[in-house]
Amino acid sequence: MSDHTHHTEPMLDESFWDERYRSSPHVWSGNPNSQLVVEVEGLVPGRALDVGCGEGADAIWLARRGWEVVAVDISGVALERAARHASDIDPVAAARIEFRRADLLASPPAPDSFDLVSAQFMQLPTEPRARLFTALVASVCAGGTLLIVGHHPSDLATGVRRPPLPDLFYTADEVAELLDDSWAVVVSEARPRPATTPDGADATVHDAVLRATCTRGLSGSGQR
Repeated sequence: MSDHTHHTEPMLDESFWDERYRSSPHVWSGNPNSQLVVEVEGLVPGRALDVGCGEGADAIWLARRGWEVVAVDISGVALERAARHASDIDPVAAARIEFRRADLLASPPAPDSFDLVSAQFMQLPTEPRARLFTALVASVCAGGTLLIVGHHPSDLATGVRRPPLPDLFYTADEVAELLDDSWAVVVSEARPRPATTPDGADATVHDAVLRATCTRGLSGSGQR
C-alpha cells in the first residue's frame, strides 16, 4: 500500500477489503511507501515480511533490491492484483515474492523468521494493534529490522482526509513500548511530509516511524 488515505471502520474483514479492491482498478498509487524507501534502502537484503501488502508496490520494490519477500494481505482480490502486477513489470522480482492470504491476528507469523518486517499504515484499534505488533516483533530474527509506519494522531487536526477514529492512530513511541531490552531503536519520530486537503489546500501530515534492530544474542550494537 502506498500513501494511504483510508476510509475505514475498526476491524474490517476480508469481504470489506475484497469489495474495496473490486471497486477500483487501482486503490493505491502504485509507488512504494516513502518511509520504507528511506529506511530500508541501505539494509542488506534477506527475507522480508510485507504486512498488508495491498497491490504489491512495497513487495515489488523490495524484491527488485534482492529481498525474498513474503507479502501478506487479508484480501484475495488484492493479492491476485499484486501478483499479476509483479509478473507484468518484473518477472525476475516476482519470482522472489510469495503472495500469501492470511489474517495475521488469527495466524501470526512464525517467530524468528524474517530479517525485515515492514508494516505500513496498519489501522487497527489499540488492543488488536498491540497483539499484531507484538507478533510482528517476535517474528524478527536476531540482527533483523522492524519497521512500523502509521498515521500520527496529529493528522486528525490537519484537514486531510482521515477516518474520524482516534483509536486507529498512534505514535512511534507507543510502538517502541512493545520492545524489550533486546532491541535497539534506530528511529522513533513523527516525520513530516506534504499532503493536500479535500479542497485542495496544502497541508503537512506526520508519519509515525519506528525502526528498530533486534540485538538478541548479538555482540555490539547489532546494527545491520
